[in-house]
Amino acid sequence: MRKRTKLVIIIIILGFRLPAQELNCSVQINASQVTGISRQIFDNMRKDIAQFMNTTKWTDYEFQNNERIKCSMVIEIKSVQGNRYTATLQVNSVRPVFESSYESPILRLRENEGDFDFEYIENTPLTFNENRHSDNLTAVLAFYAYIIIGMDFDTFKMEGGSPFFQKAQKIVNNAQGSQFKGWKAFEARKQDNRYFLISKLLDTRNGAARRAMYRYHRQGLDIMSEKVEQGRREISESLKYFQKVYRVDRNSYLLKIIMDAKYKELINIFSEAYADEKAKVYNILKEIDPAHLKDYEKLTKTNN
Repeated sequence: MRKRTKLVIIIIILGFRLPAQELNCSVQINASQVTGISRQIFDNMRKDIAQFMNTTKWTDYEFQNNERIKCSMVIEIKSVQGNRYTATLQVNSVRPVFESSYESPILRLRENEGDFDFEYIENTPLTFNENRHSDNLTAVLAFYAYIIIGMDFDTFKMEGGSPFFQKAQKIVNNAQGSQFKGWKAFEARKQDNRYFLISKLLDTRNGAARRAMYRYHRQGLDIMSEKVEQGRREISESLKYFQKVYRVDRNSYLLKIIMDAKYKELINIFSEAYADEKAKVYNILKEIDPAHLKDYEKLTKTNN
């Protein structure tokens, strides 16, 4: 459970009401490739999406305003036909580190081009129906809201994100008859769309990755303000969990998005480690994340 729990109970006892919303989501719309359409439409779209993400109550938990999960969405509009938009979507989220001003990246992904089409009518409220797939835009937004919240909760409690991943799974199930892409298994040759993301998160064979996220953050990063070496050791041990996932599924989409978010942070953390620890970490990272091998080579060149 997030460390907010005790404070929430105290404030409720005192009779104060806390803000209910969980997300602090910034939204950018890039429509530079589209001509002949008023820029005001895209500005209104940005405001509507931000309002939807930030004012919807996604969970039963109460969050203080400064505890809301920081995240962002970048939507790049590729083409417009009437009310139908073709776009790409990038989603990012971060998590605060205890006793620090540092924010650790948790989620960083970019959807495949062609997987994000939606309909948008200006001045029409965005509404989401959790029981059926009625609107692709809000279904995608809600899906990622639950992914963001679930991955955040996983870093505070062992597999704490499961209830939210189950809600994301329901959205995917509801969308199986949809004309829009990104929801079905056969649409992703590399197993890298929404269907596979939630499947991997809920697959027990990938449970080690979720346990790693808890150990990495709660037992590693969160103690580094006072116990740097111990925190690094915990993070180093957590990488072995990721290694287990990799050896079961070398094309794990879940592991890919985690490493896309974490590789720079890992280099920074272990650049000051002792040579033997650095070498051990480098050997794991070059195995589980070959996409960033050139970046990890910095660890072999840094002297203590």
